[in-house]
Amino acid sequence: MTENKAAYTISFETLTPKLFESLYRSVGWESPCIDQIETALNNSYAKFVAYDGDKPVGMVRIIGDGGMSFYIKDYAVIPEYQSKGVGKALMQFLEDYIRNSMPKNWAVSLELISSKEAVAFYEKFGFEQRPCYWDGPGMFKMLR
Repeated sequence: MTENKAAYTISFETLTPKLFESLYRSVGWESPCIDQIETALNNSYAKFVAYDGDKPVGMVRIIGDGGMSFYIKDYAVIPEYQSKGVGKALMQFLEDYIRNSMPKNWAVSLELISSKEAVAFYEKFGFEQRPCYWDGPGMFKMLR
């Protein structure tokens, strides 16, 4: 399944461990080992890659329970394509994908942890910062 948003093609389920590693490192993140990436990809709810022609320029994956809660993970756009509509195309595609996967009367939670630099981007799509007036802060812990 692919869809063209702006000049980019979004492909569903074409994210390989090697491509993940390349896109992950392109934004300055230290990549996990290939075996760990493969396990994570195999257990993801969905994975999307943005292409400019044949060139992969961004990715995002969704983890979740398939019914009530989804989490946006590993959202990366290579630096030379940032602020050029790739992230927007990925977000629109993943939201449409989730909406189309759920029965019409279901409401689901879509969550993420943002870098400080990306907060404004996510706010454009209706995400609220945590803590907010009615809930506690988003939190995480790394286990080694």
